Amino acid sequence: MSTSKFSSPFALIGVATAALLAPVVAFAQEAAPAAATTAAAAPAFTMDKGDNAWMLISSALVLLMTIPGLALFYGGLVRAKNMLSVLMQVFMITAVVALLWVTYGYSLAFTDGGSLNSFVGGFSKAFLAGVNTSSLAETFSKGVAIPEYTFIVFQMTFACITPGLIVGAFAERVKFSAVMLFVVLWVTFIYFPMAHMVWFWGGPSSYTSPAGLIFSYGAIDFAGGTVVHINAGIAGLVGAIMLGKRTGYKKEIMAPHSMTLTMVGASLLWVGWFGFNAGSNLEANGYASLAFINTFVATAAAAVSWCIVESLARGKASMLGGASGAVAGLVAITPAAGFAGPMGSIVLGLIVSPVCYFFVDVVKNKFNYDDSLDVFGVHCVGGILGALGTGILVNPALGGAGIVDYSTADFAASYAGTATQVLAQAKGVLTTLLWSGIGSAILYKIVDVVIGLRVSVEAEREGLDLSTHGEAAYHSS
Repeated sequence: MSTSKFSSPFALIGVATAALLAPVVAFAQEAAPAAATTAAAAPAFTMDKGDNAWMLISSALVLLMTIPGLALFYGGLVRAKNMLSVLMQVFMITAVVALLWVTYGYSLAFTDGGSLNSFVGGFSKAFLAGVNTSSLAETFSKGVAIPEYTFIVFQMTFACITPGLIVGAFAERVKFSAVMLFVVLWVTFIYFPMAHMVWFWGGPSSYTSPAGLIFSYGAIDFAGGTVVHINAGIAGLVGAIMLGKRTGYKKEIMAPHSMTLTMVGASLLWVGWFGFNAGSNLEANGYASLAFINTFVATAAAAVSWCIVESLARGKASMLGGASGAVAGLVAITPAAGFAGPMGSIVLGLIVSPVCYFFVDVVKNKFNYDDSLDVFGVHCVGGILGALGTGILVNPALGGAGIVDYSTADFAASYAGTATQVLAQAKGVLTTLLWSGIGSAILYKIVDVVIGLRVSVEAEREGLDLSTHGEAAYHSS
């Protein structure tokens, strides 16, 4: 596609995006004085160099999850002729979203949105306005903070990996230009608002301030079960259905071309996920250690569980099954990482694999949709199970850490009860499914109308590496 043809649709989308966001800008400007007043009244924060060092390391670990971790994991699962295309998609999504995050994404996710605050923030920190080496972001302990730049970078890595997860659902048949345009729209209208709804609140020093919609439900999500996995998983399913099946689906062999690379990618995901989950505590304290060990044991349990199920169902345990189980365990423990106890995390890991296996092996075949790399079956389903399970396993009676009640003088941990907490979790899950599912369908349609979603049958048969990028991942000697 020529540059002139490509730039014109982007210009149209840019104008449309600006028009849609105009009301948010207005509300943000109205909210700015109040935000400034709140900031002025905030108590002095202290910053620990150890916390900051841990958060910078965690940020690097999450980037490692995406490039090269996720890229290699997905790349190994596709056919050799599409390997480079998947690497390119994940790599460029990371680059583009990082720029969008510092331009306006951070502001939309983590500032007060005025009358729209339940759903999205404003533009008071667009282009990182007001952020400098002295500005701080409060952690989950009153008066304790980390540099705001560090918080921005950590959350930026989450924004980068989430849309990268989606591309596995329609791998091997989508236009590169369509992926990039969709991602720009999706992070703007789906991810940034979702991050705001789940994670935006006043902080320990201003816990009564207006919070995002899902946070206000009382739902808890330690590291992104809703924001990342359910959000990306349902968007992937919608995309897979709207693009249609791969040419030759169920008629031709479409086996992974390199389980070696998939194993390397899965291992990098597991290692990087310690930053993802333990880093989400924002401090290097006991809760970070809890999230760390939970991430370890839940993943191990899920990998074992998947292989057991696979052995019983097919007579053999596969490397693909082991890797899939590990990722399912990582997904499930994400919302519960800092809330569940280690034994509860193991139970969660043991349960998630059979459930995800059922969706990957039975449900997908029953409804005959082509989710190429099982993004829905692992990330969305695993995320839902993890989110609901968090509401149970956080219970101190089950070894959980409880939920800190910031309205008490000593911020003691409490638990509202299983029914109350699971209902709050379910409301968060449902809101995520509706927001991302419906919103993503609209955005896919826009991209399809403007530039088209699918490559031609000829390009698909040739392979996206050569037909789209003019180069190959491998060359014979």
